[in-house]
Amino acid sequence: MKFMKKMSSVLAAAVLLAAMTAGCGGGGGEKKAADNKGGEALIGANYELTGNVASYGQAALAGGKMAVDEINKAGGINGKKLRIVEADNKSEPSESGNAATKLISQNKLIGIVGPATSGCTMAAEPIVTASKLPVVAPTATAESITVGKDGKTRQFVFRACFIDPFQGKVMAAFADKNLKVKKVAIYRDNSSDYSKGLAEAFKKNFEAAGGKIVAEEAYLAKDMDFKAGLTKLKAQTPDAIYVPGYYEEVGKIVKQAREIGLEVPMMGGDGWDSPKLIEIAGAKALNKTYYSSAYSADDTDPSTQKFIKAFKEKYKKDPDFFSMMGYNTVVILADAYKRANSEDGTKIAEAMAKTKDLPVAGGKLSYDDKHNPIVPALIIEVKDGKPTFVDKISF
Repeated sequence: MKFMKKMSSVLAAAVLLAAMTAGCGGGGGEKKAADNKGGEALIGANYELTGNVASYGQAALAGGKMAVDEINKAGGINGKKLRIVEADNKSEPSESGNAATKLISQNKLIGIVGPATSGCTMAAEPIVTASKLPVVAPTATAESITVGKDGKTRQFVFRACFIDPFQGKVMAAFADKNLKVKKVAIYRDNSSDYSKGLAEAFKKNFEAAGGKIVAEEAYLAKDMDFKAGLTKLKAQTPDAIYVPGYYEEVGKIVKQAREIGLEVPMMGGDGWDSPKLIEIAGAKALNKTYYSSAYSADDTDPSTQKFIKAFKEKYKKDPDFFSMMGYNTVVILADAYKRANSEDGTKIAEAMAKTKDLPVAGGKLSYDDKHNPIVPALIIEVKDGKPTFVDKISF
């Protein structure tokens, strides 16, 4: 019921925004275009800057700002400099809808980057669609982000990362072929579409490879005590545990698992990828843990190393997966804006859908017909508190 109330408010905002921008053209119309002074093209950034997964949004925004700086230093796009205007969705779907409405109603945008999470991206989708404005989510991996229940691709929604079914397939293959485990337990976040999607994909692919899921337990976001669920999983003597969740809870889960003597390997998805994970769980507890990602500092791809070097020079710290995906969202949007040679959101979205072999951090990016990028996944192992590249997997 709480979710339905949140979605009702989001849909109401979408209807209101559509009425405000009716007849104005993609992205807000000619009146707002006239308000864009100084030869700027504005990019909205709808990110989780506070709240439960603030680490994701802050990192993605930092990467996006670096991309804007690089593009502007090279002369800008279509005779204009890019500028990011940001809004904080507070890591809440209902606030994400409000943030999208604020960004679109107050600015003439060429597109929006973010949110980082699947739930917040889905909450903003009706609003950006009603406004005919392209959105590029850096790390929203749920399959439904870009494809509706009718099976049709959402015209204005794109992502910079791989999808949940692909992550689940990759980690199932790693569990089978690399870890050589036969019995796995799953501990998922029942309040997260992201977690449930990864759990379903992992189970399907692991069982197809001949493995067995010996137990499944669930928790909720913001839970603090996980020992009861972990004790039930331990009783089934799994060879490994798959925990597809976000770092805030995962860090506590790994720490508490080790405290009750559960020493088997633990695996997860890109929601683990945050320096905060190590702060929460502790370096020792994270030994024998693995997660899928699109980024590793050890990846020898020249574009990855170039991105890492530039990020370190700008921010005096190491980037992470979210930083790189945030960087790539701006590169993707700027490229589509350049090829469209227009500030009309529909034309920019059409150009974006045709993206092929675009140089980005991590390699080259092309879109399939569902607005998903065709990219490989990396397997990361945490060794003594340091994320370490293990393998690169593609199908």
